[in-house]
Amino acid sequence: MHKKMLFAAPALALGALSMAAAPAAAHAEDSWSFQTTLNTLNGSGTTGQAMVDLHGTEATVTIDVSGAAETFMDGPFPHAQHFHIGAQGVCPGPDADTDGDGVVSTPEGQPFYGMIGTSLTTEGDTSPDSGLAVERFPGGSAYTYERTFEVSPEAAEAIKNGTASVVVHGVDPTLLPAAAAEKQSSLNPDLPLAATLPAACGTLSASQMGTMPDGGADTGVTQQAGATGNTAGYAVAAAGVLAVAGSALIARRRAAGNR
Repeated sequence: MHKKMLFAAPALALGALSMAAAPAAAHAEDSWSFQTTLNTLNGSGTTGQAMVDLHGTEATVTIDVSGAAETFMDGPFPHAQHFHIGAQGVCPGPDADTDGDGVVSTPEGQPFYGMIGTSLTTEGDTSPDSGLAVERFPGGSAYTYERTFEVSPEAAEAIKNGTASVVVHGVDPTLLPAAAAEKQSSLNPDLPLAATLPAACGTLSASQMGTMPDGGADTGVTQQAGATGNTAGYAVAAAGVLAVAGSALIARRRAAGNR
């Protein structure tokens, strides 16, 4: 199985000088850097870090995730991930569970973190239309994601004003209360609720670490130790939970090229 790998370019003398001259604050002119810690939601055990280097509306996004759900139907568990915008820009607590099933669903979290502003896919479209295109999201228990792409003006503004949250979805159903583990997702009835539940969340704020290093690849996922790789055809596989068990998620992602 081929895996998409990220290779950071070596630091050059000019780049070293630029980094030395860069302030520790978040921005210079139209360049901004942001970061957040991704904290566990819904008892998932998923944690991580996210960094965004924003130049106008061009964003370089790096996400490191660990402790995530590992497998689904003998394949890597896919993890949809997004910038959520247009609300309070905060992550929900347990009291956001309004239907009493013991978990906070994506719609229950929307008054806190908002709707999808950007889909953090590994390739192709990054609009809200790809919010459930889970065959184009990273998968497995641990991964590093990096991609450079254009975001909408609304998403860029939300990132800059501190109301954009990074949300990683997908929770191991064995960790859920029985009432939630048996449910289908309200976002797509062919998917189990566990597939779309928020697993980790963090609100982006101005980085105190300076700008992101130059030279990273513009798309991709690097699998860390314990990860099982990227997923392909998960949308078909999820529908097959009731129909053709195990028939999807056999194929793995082929190595992708440039974005």
